[in-house]
Amino acid sequence: MDRARSDDERALGSLVFSRLAPNGALGSRRALEWVRELDKLGVRLPFFVTHDLGLALVAGADEVTRGPRLSGGHAAAMRRAAHAPSEESLERYQGLLDEVRLSAVASRARRLALGDRLVAVVLARLCGEVARACSADATRDVRSPGPNLALERGSESDLVRAALAHDRRFEAEFLQRLLDDRLAVLARLDALDVDTLQLFGLSGESEWGAASHVDMLSSLTRSGSHDIVNFSLELLPSVLETRPRPGASSVAAHGFAGLGLRGSIDNLVLTELAWDDEHLARRMLDGEVLYYAREEERTEDKASHLLLIDASASMRGERSTFARALALATGKKLALAGDEVAFRFFDSRLYEPHLARRGAMPTGALLAFRGERGRNPTRVWRELQLALDLKPRADVTVHVFTHGGLYVPRPLVAEIRRRARIVGIFILPSLGRLDLDYLDLLERHWVVDHESLDHAKRGAAARRILHGTRA
Repeated sequence: MDRARSDDERALGSLVFSRLAPNGALGSRRALEWVRELDKLGVRLPFFVTHDLGLALVAGADEVTRGPRLSGGHAAAMRRAAHAPSEESLERYQGLLDEVRLSAVASRARRLALGDRLVAVVLARLCGEVARACSADATRDVRSPGPNLALERGSESDLVRAALAHDRRFEAEFLQRLLDDRLAVLARLDALDVDTLQLFGLSGESEWGAASHVDMLSSLTRSGSHDIVNFSLELLPSVLETRPRPGASSVAAHGFAGLGLRGSIDNLVLTELAWDDEHLARRMLDGEVLYYAREEERTEDKASHLLLIDASASMRGERSTFARALALATGKKLALAGDEVAFRFFDSRLYEPHLARRGAMPTGALLAFRGERGRNPTRVWRELQLALDLKPRADVTVHVFTHGGLYVPRPLVAEIRRRARIVGIFILPSLGRLDLDYLDLLERHWVVDHESLDHAKRGAAARRILHGTRA
């Protein structure tokens, strides 16, 4: 048996210990995605625990069946297997799953329709400490299942045969540690900020990979991000109705108007089929295939927006909350209008960009990023100048979210102004006033005084800025 098939069989066999079965195969297939996302965080759970806890969080009462998977004879065979979890442990595990399913957090999370990445991050939060406590010997030979694991086709006999083919020491040890840590797991569940989960649902998460997962996990546990989350949720409804600019119609009316590089297979120019298979595939991948077009497509470049967020020590507290929440709402508005959006933090240096993709924001980074490198506006704007020099775009707008002390040499601002429009949002400290010599070089700027940061007034101030932001 090859290694991949063996790993799949090991995972399939662990389902004999499962105490939640989806009414259909969809839940089990989602569990494979949760496993792959957990791998990016370096968190390894028994497959049946990932499967059951994930379903407890996302599935309603009518979507799962609780209780043992095996009937009497097969269950008796498993009780005789070496290193298998005891029946007592599995009964206690059933009780833990019931507590998770009936928790207020799980009830609200089900209404949010969490994505697979977010479910995996929540599972890592609940069980990461338990996974790290398991011995290296128990986890050494455990691998993630492959994408073709036939969960929906496994009979009881198949499950038992797969379960008995592998040592189950890892499952038994993990389950015992999970039960010993039951109160801590439930405490971590109750401590989850469901508002943050809701924000991820509204704004999305555009970034991929381990760094994105770490940011998401950090944002669920950092107390400092809660106010940013609440203010973002207050602002986002005002921008979610933004509609993209109209493009070409795809309605079949008035015949063909010419040729284009986009269209359906029904409108493919027949002479394209004269290419051999290899060249036709290359032309399709490169967007060179011709289609009959009913309207001329709008082909001008999208506008590009760079949102710079001050992360220096001068922007802690209420100013940071206002800046990050407003930047998130601004980026969402611009992305929904069809423009390209990127976020960059700065303090004494300009950090790498976080991109919005398909309307989803890099929410985890916006909540979790911390700057710890002092303050050097001149250096930051020189780095910005270099970044704009490397960007072959004419229609670029730079939005700067900072406080009133952003002192940059006027000639440097003028040089950047020749490459991009600049919009400033200046958040003043108490008794502060705006006194910068380059304000006339900015296309627009807004001033947010200290009184406007009051919880009762900040929403109106932010919406005034959002209304003036041109997509």
